[in-house]
Amino acid sequence: MNYSQYIIAFILTFVMAALLTPFVKKLALKINAVDYPEGRKVHTKVMPRLGGLAIFFAVVIGFLYLQPDDPHMLKIILGATIVLITGILDDIFTLTPKQKLCGQLLAAFVVVTSGLLIDKVTLPFVGTVYIEEYLSYPLTILWIVGVTNAINLIDGLDGLAAGVTAIALTSIMIMGFMDGRLVVVALSVILIGSTLGFLVHNFYPAKIFMGDTGAMFLGYSVAVISMLGLFKNVALFSFVIPIIVLAIPLFDTIFAIIRRILNKQSITMADKHHLHYCLVDLGFSHRTSVLIIYLISACFGVSAILFTHATLWASLIIMIVLIIIIQIGAEIVGLIGENQKPFLNMLKKIFSLNKPQKDNS
Repeated sequence: MNYSQYIIAFILTFVMAALLTPFVKKLALKINAVDYPEGRKVHTKVMPRLGGLAIFFAVVIGFLYLQPDDPHMLKIILGATIVLITGILDDIFTLTPKQKLCGQLLAAFVVVTSGLLIDKVTLPFVGTVYIEEYLSYPLTILWIVGVTNAINLIDGLDGLAAGVTAIALTSIMIMGFMDGRLVVVALSVILIGSTLGFLVHNFYPAKIFMGDTGAMFLGYSVAVISMLGLFKNVALFSFVIPIIVLAIPLFDTIFAIIRRILNKQSITMADKHHLHYCLVDLGFSHRTSVLIIYLISACFGVSAILFTHATLWASLIIMIVLIIIIQIGAEIVGLIGENQKPFLNMLKKIFSLNKPQKDNS
């Protein structure tokens, strides 16, 4: 394929998403698919959601232009349709967490029936480990559902989910290009273009939210594309690469689950202790908090790319340096936020436990 087609596809999807979003905004307002301000949310006025529809339609246009081919593609599209419909229903009628989970599980099940599975990983000092089929199915379903929800959970500040997703997809696209996986490159290009086109209207101050329609569709897409590329890569540390690329949403989700278990709450209960809210609480502006997470996500993305072609010892050094950079970054955050113990305080917020209420009666 001529690489100029990828450039055309990117421009086409970017422009279409940017042009379609205002029409989707009008539709959302007309059918009352809106997000009302409440305690844990940062916006102060009624906001239209359903913006993911603009991303989806732009992706469809880019897909028809590039026509990426893969044996699993039909069921991947069917799964994406199920996720999209689930998101639309939630944005209009507000589904329960269990209802949304059922839609996500159904989409993931459709994908695994196509034969697209996480069936091997490469481990340091061990080599390639092949996973038994009876473990591949639940592991793949867990990965798809987990990433889908991870992107959904970080969608708490204007432009955050769209930007982090675009950064992750850019990393995956580069690795797909280096590994000669053109279907990964094609799908990444049209999703990046569509997401950035929507981000024109979604970056702070947002005019529209992507809603669960967009967040779940993007999460599902990233999960599947990473399976087409990253998990099929037999390079050193291949099992770590997808986790590094999606480090921010994945670890934010893991911390949220741990926090809610410690608080004896349902893991589906929403709260304001995600990383992006913690940065705002430290005194950073809405825009600055988003840009900080963009920067961290980009660092993880670059690290993942370096991992794919590094030796074992180089990989270990990269990992150590990455940890040090994160620690230094946390300290810088604290200095700017005038916080003497930024890392500890941020962890306290992320893992905050409910304190017993005083009885004033």
